[in-house]
Amino acid sequence: MYFALVPPLLFTSAFVPQCLASHSHAEDYSETLTLRPLRDGKLSASFAFTTSLHDAVPRTPDSLSEDDAPQHYTLFPLALGQILREYAITELHLNLNAGQWQYDRWGPPDQPSVASGAELWAWMGDGGSTSVDERWKGTQNALAGLFCASLGSMDAQRTTSPTRAFPPHGSLPLLPNHSYALRHAHLPSENVCTENLTPFLKLLPCPARAGIATLLNPHKLFDADWHGLGINVVWKEGGVVELKMTVQAVFDPVRTSPDGKRDWSLRSIFGRTIERACPVASSSNVELMTDGIEGYTLEPNPTGVEGGFYELKSVAHPDAVSELDLSMRWTGENKFAYPLDLTATTLSAYSVDRSMKGSSQTTGELALSVRNNLQVQQRVLWLETLPWHVELYLHTLHVICADGRPCDELLGNLTYTPPVPHASGALLQTEILLPPGEHLQISARVRKSFLRYTEHPPDAQRGWDLPPGVLVSLEPIPTPALHHSSGTSQRMYTRPLLVDLATPDFSMPYNVIIMTCTLIALCFGSVFNMLTRRFLVFDAQGKKLAGGEVVEGDTAVDETRHDAQ
Repeated sequence: MYFALVPPLLFTSAFVPQCLASHSHAEDYSETLTLRPLRDGKLSASFAFTTSLHDAVPRTPDSLSEDDAPQHYTLFPLALGQILREYAITELHLNLNAGQWQYDRWGPPDQPSVASGAELWAWMGDGGSTSVDERWKGTQNALAGLFCASLGSMDAQRTTSPTRAFPPHGSLPLLPNHSYALRHAHLPSENVCTENLTPFLKLLPCPARAGIATLLNPHKLFDADWHGLGINVVWKEGGVVELKMTVQAVFDPVRTSPDGKRDWSLRSIFGRTIERACPVASSSNVELMTDGIEGYTLEPNPTGVEGGFYELKSVAHPDAVSELDLSMRWTGENKFAYPLDLTATTLSAYSVDRSMKGSSQTTGELALSVRNNLQVQQRVLWLETLPWHVELYLHTLHVICADGRPCDELLGNLTYTPPVPHASGALLQTEILLPPGEHLQISARVRKSFLRYTEHPPDAQRGWDLPPGVLVSLEPIPTPALHHSSGTSQRMYTRPLLVDLATPDFSMPYNVIIMTCTLIALCFGSVFNMLTRRFLVFDAQGKKLAGGEVVEGDTAVDETRHDAQ
């Protein structure tokens, strides 16, 4: 049998293009910056970097035991794509936030995931040689290394499956003989810093060199009243994988202004301007939302008719020398006067507050206050995730209306997953029927468990963090009812809580160590001196006696002391 020899160069040039064509995808990239002045003088900035991967084929769980086909990306970040393919993840959401979003003052955020700390949840196909929990743990470790975050601490005790509160944001592809599973975890104490922003920017096609990404100055961004990063990967119909990377922040121009004005510009807020557009972006826009705002001037003039719309492809392109420094000034305003009716008028459909009552380290009461700010009846879903050491007494769950009468009938469709000690937490999901303008008080007693001394965190005296509660609207919110509200469902987060558990005195081992070391030093020092010190006999004139015999009137002194004299 004979084989035709093909020159290596010809073989490479003939084979590689076919290989690349078989696994390459059509991609497009767009970026948008949305600016919205708030009524308390602050400025909301929302960055959205969207990358779409077309004609993508999902990886099934059965294929995890085999080698994956090579993937070639041009705009889609390879580091993130490898994680999605390695663990067969269909939908992924990661958010790192710092601060508490003020729903009543600022209205609904542009991106709903604004809970304090780190939040990670993913939809993935069930089945195959590798279990969902193993892939979930691998995803946490991979993302922790990619974004320099402590996501590896999301163990089984912090992981739940709240499928009703976190439905898929995209269209899950059909997998033969497979279903989908959800994993969700939250770390309220995780902080977001420059070490998270740096790898975030490296995933962008134009990382802080062109386009609106040049405005992401860490010195200014982390000085905001609220800021957060987001990674959202969803699957859409037609084989499209959409990656949406978001950055949200709420700045306070009045605090940084020497005159106490709310006037701002891109340079005063971010410390930078946009010098050129991203060359690979299909669209790069800056939008200024000015609904209901009067008495202002914009510079330069926007390209849109209403509000402020700036298309960077025409304002600042790669070959242009000019820069975009958008500024907004209020004419005739010498100093900003904070409105006094912020608490009376709200921009949110619901007002929610959660607290832990009781000073005991063994028992307490979890209280939730919900007020419907709409004049129509609404149904919401209440999600509560509790660690195993805070056990909820379900029979004590009661609802009190504003007039003081019990309203337990307003709760329905309740599901409860009890905790497993030292293994997994509890999950409570129930629907709440909110009458128009009603204010409800929901409470339930809890029991605080006594932990082993090895289960306490290093800062045990600080307390244990409880993940925030979540309220999800099950009905569309009417748009004319409130300003800045959309016709789709919303997800609201409460504040995280600190729980005071019975904590042993961790200073006692330190005291025992100090006492033991002191006694050992005294005993060992005395015995060591007696065994190693040599004594000599001298007469009254200081002459050493021969033979070392002690006579009456002589003095025995230490040789070391005699030498010192």
